[in-house]
Amino acid sequence: MLDSKYTYDNGPKNPPTTFTLGPLYLASNVYQLSPTQDWALATTLIRPVRLFSEEDISRELVLSRENYGYVKRVFIVSEKDMVIEKDLALWMIKRNPPHQVVEIKGSDHMVMMSKPTQLWAHLLEIATKYT
Repeated sequence: MLDSKYTYDNGPKNPPTTFTLGPLYLASNVYQLSPTQDWALATTLIRPVRLFSEEDISRELVLSRENYGYVKRVFIVSEKDMVIEKDLALWMIKRNPPHQVVEIKGSDHMVMMSKPTQLWAHLLEIATKYT
């Protein structure tokens, strides 16, 4: 994970609780296809991210009318995403199938920075289709 850091708020003998992405990791895995200005800004805004336990992510997702069951969902896949790799994205899609899957070619994890025009076009198409 290059220069990223874990924090152990519950003590060193317990699992880590947060994770902070380092500037080298951001440059090589998150913003690798984005303009360097966006990466530079991101390095000043980065904050620790709470880590979820295996128990947290393996809970069954229950959708109902009250729990977003009628919201049309679209999963956007970034073709060159090195944070959420294809296998993980497919697993997420399988566990909670959206109404549509869109892939943005040539985009990194930060698709709004690496391919803003393509993202905008897809969002416009999605908004038109589902409203």
